[in-house]
Amino acid sequence: MSETVIEVFADVVCPFTHVGLRRLVDRRRELGRDDVRLLVRALPLEVINGEPMDPAAAAGKVALLRDQVSPELFAEFDASQFPATSLPALALTGAGYRRDPATGEAIALELRRLLFDDGVDVSRPDVLADVAERHGVPIGDPADEAGVLADLEESRERGVIGSPHFFTPGGQNLFCPSLQLTKTDDGLDITMDMHRFNQLVDSSFR
Repeated sequence: MSETVIEVFADVVCPFTHVGLRRLVDRRRELGRDDVRLLVRALPLEVINGEPMDPAAAAGKVALLRDQVSPELFAEFDASQFPATSLPALALTGAGYRRDPATGEAIALELRRLLFDDGVDVSRPDVLADVAERHGVPIGDPADEAGVLADLEESRERGVIGSPHFFTPGGQNLFCPSLQLTKTDDGLDITMDMHRFNQLVDSSFR
């Protein structure tokens, strides 16, 4: 059976992406659509913004997501273990995809689970080496780092807005379709955007 590909530009350290990918993978399982694969491309926000993501800012977003949207996620998140850089993790994900699509997807999902659900610093060389060994992927190839920057350049050419940005088999082009973000007097309100999430699902699995 040939595979259908949902393409996603995202950063490993983006908590919104963790929610979006998990929801989409859960829906894929419910639909029994093992023929649909996620291609998670690199969108290094630290390069775009000129600095790494602030752990305190990430922790604030995680708290809102856990309280308002996904209480089943982020159980062991630890801001003190937030990566100083996401570039090595993005490079490892690319190495996985260069082996085969299933390995790349598995690594992309595992790194986010380790960071957001298990509280593990996924920039640590020993952590990355363990993930690479589990999936049979060699690390340290300069092509992996170059691939991160190549993905970034392509994201700019294709009008990617931010992390996560989805391109579906049905031709949809959607930024963060799982969540509705609303600024309030108290800060930020986050809810599931079921209309846009269903758009994503319909355009990905039909």
